[in-house]
Amino acid sequence: MTSTPAFVDFDKVWLAYNDELLAQGNFAVEDISLKVGRGEFIAIVGPSGCGKSTFMKLTTGLKMPSKGSIKINGESVTGPLKISGMAFQAPSLLPWRTTLDNVLLPLEIVEPYRSNFKAKRKEYEARASQLLESVGLGGYEKKFPWQLSGGMQQRASICRALIHEPKMLLLDEPFGALDAFTREELWCTLRDLHAVQKFNVILVTHDLRESVFLADKVYVMSKSPGRLMVEKHIDLPRPRDLEITYTKEFADIVLELRGHIGAIRKTGVVAASPA
Repeated sequence: MTSTPAFVDFDKVWLAYNDELLAQGNFAVEDISLKVGRGEFIAIVGPSGCGKSTFMKLTTGLKMPSKGSIKINGESVTGPLKISGMAFQAPSLLPWRTTLDNVLLPLEIVEPYRSNFKAKRKEYEARASQLLESVGLGGYEKKFPWQLSGGMQQRASICRALIHEPKMLLLDEPFGALDAFTREELWCTLRDLHAVQKFNVILVTHDLRESVFLADKVYVMSKSPGRLMVEKHIDLPRPRDLEITYTKEFADIVLELRGHIGAIRKTGVVAASPA
């Protein structure tokens, strides 16, 4: 245990989606308690429908818990957070805006940037261009989404999520629609951004290799109602290169997590950890 407060602190959190379901004791997630340290990268894995996306909505303040409490950066969550950025499986870039203008969008609509956008546009454009350069999109600022590959669009989407310098990045299956080679390239892009900027990351994914490669901890959720059944510390040294994914140490961690998920899918109970 560290003496500094957790950046993300869930304390016995339950969520029912409406009052009727609450009265019936029908919860989407139940009894979630976890603490995430500042700058930590965690991944949430589990079978479909287990509540991973619900967990994300709770973390961003888009949903309020029915029971329990959530603190982010030491403050109770009472509504949508401004200190977080989000990226999803679909990049959702606006087709009529250039790559640069898509990345700038949060600064146009989120305070305090919105009030200063016209006056500081050149400064913000320079920030966006630098961010695009860092993910390999230098020179693509004036291209439209239809002129970019799927991987390029997802890079731009991540830049858009980071342009307002959030303290926390939430990723919901961000690489799920991409081919294996592009997906691994973006793992390395995200790894490098996190190493430099030290923001917190919560990644929801079905890809166990992705979770083990990127995260400091991996949590396995049960079938609905979602509970955190397993917390696995990933003790692989950083920085991690793709070559580590071919090692026995890496494969053993993936197999252990797969065993837990397989047991949950069949019985709702986690598998015993290997000796």
